[in-house]
Amino acid sequence: MKDSVFNEKRYWCDFVEGQIGYVFKNKDLLQQAFIRKSYSMEKGGENNEVLEFIGDKALDVIVVKILAEYYGYMASEDDDNDNEYDEFCCGKSEGKLTHLKSLLVRKQNLSSRIDDLDLASYLIMGKGDLENKVDREASVKEDLFESIVGAITIDSDWDFDEIQEAVEVMLCPEMILDSDSIEENYIKLIQEWLTKHHNDIPQFVYEEKNSYESIRTGSYPNAYYSAPKVIYYDEKRSWNNYYGNSQFKYECRMKLTDNLPEFGAYGESKSEARWKVCECAYKYLEQEDLLWTIQDEIENPNKNEAISQLEILARRGYFSLPKYEYFEEHDNNGNPKWKVECHIEEVEYYFDAESSSKKNAKKEAAFDMLKYVLYGDEDE
Repeated sequence: MKDSVFNEKRYWCDFVEGQIGYVFKNKDLLQQAFIRKSYSMEKGGENNEVLEFIGDKALDVIVVKILAEYYGYMASEDDDNDNEYDEFCCGKSEGKLTHLKSLLVRKQNLSSRIDDLDLASYLIMGKGDLENKVDREASVKEDLFESIVGAITIDSDWDFDEIQEAVEVMLCPEMILDSDSIEENYIKLIQEWLTKHHNDIPQFVYEEKNSYESIRTGSYPNAYYSAPKVIYYDEKRSWNNYYGNSQFKYECRMKLTDNLPEFGAYGESKSEARWKVCECAYKYLEQEDLLWTIQDEIENPNKNEAISQLEILARRGYFSLPKYEYFEEHDNNGNPKWKVECHIEEVEYYFDAESSSKKNAKKEAAFDMLKYVLYGDEDE
């Protein structure tokens, strides 16, 4: 496929490899993972359908392996276990493991991860697919995820350690497994911060350390250059400016923007190193008062737009949709007078307003609530 976009812009390979944490020995396999059948029917050559089939099966095995390693242990490893047999134990039931596996490999999750990695735009498609914009469809993104796993499986000669490393980077399973607290979900927090601030995604570089050489598994696109300093994650102090825990096997460095330092972390796996580098960056942003807050969501809080502005905040997940209660009364002359209350389930106070106009009373109540959720002062 010498006329394909991959051959015209080979630096895309570096970007994709950096995103998935795997360097292909055979770059043609990486290209094939992105080729839709519609393109091969027009131009000839192979497409990604068989790779998708292989990747689907390999992904199932790897996810089961991840779950077994995440929750399982041998009885001999449990100091409180009196069982005379050294059996395999697991902290989750079969039903719970099945549910977690389903969450990890379901279409919505695989599609979302392709979006987070920003890979769908590199699909190589025929005219029909291009016209129908199929690269936006969740099923197509799911197929792409599985095709990439399939390509890695073939390229690594079915080395399940290498496949697992790449799947952990691509799938980010820790975002689902025991991640009930949003404060611990640093990868998602960093992705959301960069999307909201710069409409971009994080750029990662992985390095594997051994006694002979450092193997780079990706590079920043040409637009990204090394920052003046690298801030490393440190186990004891969360981050520092000098070094990380370099005894671990993998290093992950992350670039957010040109005006921020580069961030780095070490881990026993690429996935662990990436998690730590995101934590490092998040805590740096927190200390430097650079985190996105609810106040940043609304550029100009005002009474006329307060109803819609509250709804925007609700739909972005800050709280549930506001509810309004209306009470009609009359003054001494028999003229209608409206009282409107604004309630939000998660907010301890409600706010009310009175006016001869039902609409105006609703706006005023909504504006009082808006000021409270933004600034936290009932009398603001």
